[in-house]
Parts: sequence; structure tokens; C-alpha cells
Amino acid sequence: MEAPEGGGGGPAARGPEGQPAPEARVHFRVARFIMEAGMRSIPIATACTIYHKFFCETNLDAYDPYLIAMSSIYLAGKVEEQHLRTRDIINVSNRYFNPSGEPLELDSRFWELRDSIVQCELLMLRVLRFQVSFQHPHKYLLHYLVSLQNWLNRHSWQRTPVAVTAWALLRDSYHGALCLRFQAQHIAVAVLYLALQVYGVEVPAEVEAEKPWWQVFNDDLTKPIIDNIVSDLIQIYTMDTEIP
Repeated sequence: MEAPEGGGGGPAARGPEGQPAPEARVHFRVARFIMEAGMRSIPIATACTIYHKFFCETNLDAYDPYLIAMSSIYLAGKVEEQHLRTRDIINVSNRYFNPSGEPLELDSRFWELRDSIVQCELLMLRVLRFQVSFQHPHKYLLHYLVSLQNWLNRHSWQRTPVAVTAWALLRDSYHGALCLRFQAQHIAVAVLYLALQVYGVEVPAEVEAEKPWWQVFNDDLTKPIIDNIVSDLIQIYTMDTEIP
């Protein structure tokens, strides 16, 4: 059952002094690590969603978040049919933490880490009850961008990077748990809404229209839902400036 949109803790929950809560900081860093895995956008989105969903079901103190992240990458590769070898995941992880270091030797340490990733994958599947296939906003955003491009003045569209910005916002949203808290269609509209706001691009005939452009894309979307998604995105970018 899908939780009410906007319910639960936000992607960048705050501590008593207004700073990001320790758990939010950890999840932000680990999501950044997942995004360095070199996968395409959909497998990355699936890996981040698996990671966030796992820690919605469990306690952060009970598991190594980076091991969970590596297993999330491994599992996402299978789900999205972009299979990655455990050896490649381990080498990418080693380069991430030791940029100037040598690749790991095929010694006992390597095989222990490989076995940990595989065993952790089985644990995650049980915790998530084998529900590891998700509907992502990407296909909706692509459709909305094509429709909006046809509505807008060609010059306005070409001189502002609305599409590039919307895709970047969508990717960055996976630093938090928006993917679990909001519907995929709503996230797609919200990142497009924010991209238009950033560049001050107005949709033609917005004032004269019977309903706002974003409701044409999704009838059950409301302005408070968009505002909640945008607010969570802003919190993610705020945390980015606060975390080294």
C-alpha cells in the first residue's frame, strides 16, 4: 500500500539545531556513492530506491550502509538487465574510497567482500519481500518534456536549459527518499515545474486556461503536492552545501 504523499520523515530530516539529522547525512553520502557506479539512469534510480526502501524497513545502526549500497547496485543491475559483476562493483568502490590506490588483489579480503555482497543481496530480498521492481518518473518526464516543448515558443525552449535542468533535478532527488514518498508522475511534473521556475519560463495561455498546465499532465496532482516535492528537493540541495 502506498503511503500518503509527503508523509513520514523528509529526505533531509533536521536535527534539533536545524542541521541535517545524522541518518539523513549518511543516506545522502551513500546515495552519492551509488551514483558513481557508472550505471545508466534507470539502474541508478532502482539502486537508490532499493537502498532507501531497505533502510525504511531496518535500522541504520544494524548494517553497513556502503555494503547495502553495493548490494543495491548488484541487485539493481539484475532487475534492470544491466548486470554488473561483483568484481566490477568492488573495484569501482575501491576507486571511490581510494582514488590513488591500486585495484584490490584477488585475495581473501576480496572474496570475503564478494561473499558479503551476495549474502547481503539475499537478505535485502527477504527484507523487501522480493518487491524490487519500481515505476520511475523518467518515462513520464520524457513524455511531459516533449509535450511542453510543443507548447512553448521555440526560441524560449532553445535559449533555456529547462530539459537538462529537469533531468538533473530528477537524478538529484534520489539522494533522498522522494522516490518512496511521492508518485512517479508527480515527481516528474514537480521537477519540470521547478526547472521552469528557475529560468522564469512561462507556459503560454496559462492565465486563460481552465486548469494549470501541470494538472493537464496529471488530474490528481495538487499544488500542495508540488510544493512538498519542491521543498524536499531544496532541502537536498541545502544539505549538499552542508556536507563535505
